[in-house]
Amino acid sequence: MFSSVIWVILGMGVVTYVPRMLPLVAIKAEGVPPFLQGVLKNVPFAVLGALIFPAIFTIQSGSLLHITWDDFFFGLIGGAMAFIASYLEWNIIFVVLSAIFVLTVYSLIL
Repeated sequence: MFSSVIWVILGMGVVTYVPRMLPLVAIKAEGVPPFLQGVLKNVPFAVLGALIFPAIFTIQSGSLLHITWDDFFFGLIGGAMAFIASYLEWNIIFVVLSAIFVLTVYSLIL
């Protein structure tokens, strides 16, 4: 039992390490073309958008069937702030923090 757990942990380590190591080895060997640099630069914003967009519609209530307009408006404000900060090309951390800040101020006003 203990032996199989060790092998599973080592296997998971290899599976997660190889995809992270290969791009570093490939980048050092050849360099990154400008087009690929542009694509990679926008990946965090695309991932953030993919995470935030569904949450706008399901904020607080957890279901599209039971959402209220207040919940939807709250999610829309956070999404709009994240979109604006992303459009201004802020660092990804500041995009998230700006949305959190705006929603905190909005919730304190209500």
